[in-house]
Amino acid sequence: MKRDKSFVDHIRVHCRAGNGGHGAVSFRKEKFVPRGGPDGGDGGNGGKVKLVVDGNTDNLRNFHYDPKLYAEDGAHGQSWKRHGRDGKTKIGRVPPGTVIYRSPALDVQEAVEMERSEEGVDLVPVCDLIEEGQEFVLLEPGKGGRGNFHFRSATNQVPQERELGTEGDQGVFYFELRRIADVGLVGFPNAGKSTLLGKISAKQPKVASYPFTTLTPQIGVVTLDGQKRCTVADIPGLIEGAHDNRGLGHEFLRHITRCRVLLFVVDIPGSELRDPIEDIQTLRTEIKLYDEDLAKFPWMVVANKMDLEGAEENLAIFKNRFPKIPIVPISAMEGEGLDELKVEMSRILDSSDE
Repeated sequence: MKRDKSFVDHIRVHCRAGNGGHGAVSFRKEKFVPRGGPDGGDGGNGGKVKLVVDGNTDNLRNFHYDPKLYAEDGAHGQSWKRHGRDGKTKIGRVPPGTVIYRSPALDVQEAVEMERSEEGVDLVPVCDLIEEGQEFVLLEPGKGGRGNFHFRSATNQVPQERELGTEGDQGVFYFELRRIADVGLVGFPNAGKSTLLGKISAKQPKVASYPFTTLTPQIGVVTLDGQKRCTVADIPGLIEGAHDNRGLGHEFLRHITRCRVLLFVVDIPGSELRDPIEDIQTLRTEIKLYDEDLAKFPWMVVANKMDLEGAEENLAIFKNRFPKIPIVPISAMEGEGLDELKVEMSRILDSSDE
């Protein structure tokens, strides 16, 4: 199954803050000052590595072509007590919803080898970047060393001592994007999620009659009532075993952890030769196995494809099996039941706020 290379939602990045510049050993050399004192300047500090949340980018594709963030080193000190220039900060722009983890490996090759080993890599959470404009200093730079001017004294008037600049921090980090949306559309391939999103929002995701036409998360803005709006994410179709990374596996599941409400879309007439009751049970099981907290999120069911034969009979059986769950019958293809769906979405979002 080919992934859309224009959309990158997780990647390994090697980051290095700048090293500090060395202090200088220098003495005044002037025509009428035969015994000029020490005048070695200090080295400059290295540059930081900083991450900035940029709402104008929606994935991590830039890091795919250049998976590193290297800040500039500080310049060395010079004569006449001239201070070395500080290194420039290296800024990495990431989309809202990016989670940063740190690998115990120090370089990319070591990280790759660790991931291939049986133990795998124990990633450590570093930060969760959500808000537009949020900034986070990922790595601190090295400090510039002092020049020999600082080591002069009455008993040491010709100091040869200086300080070397310290090294900046470095490491391998794992960037993971988790899309931010109010509502996540959950369902098996061909359940009609993309068609539904295209009907209730201005988003026009790819729609076809074969599985996995959606390979990347799509987000649309839906007007519920009056000026009230919410964001809805159409996530790649789930299959049994997704918690073990089968199919699109974690490519799907990571993106629903941000949602406030899960909206399960089922093929109620079973046009894909599937049992809608078994579908819901499987979907709920996969989500719980991936993250037990995720299974506690508010959820509802959209009984799609009500225009097909057998839908009414299956809907009655389905409602009898799940009497306490909100169920909205619709036909996304025909545009039927969408107003009722928006009312129910508004209600369940309001209850999730409370």
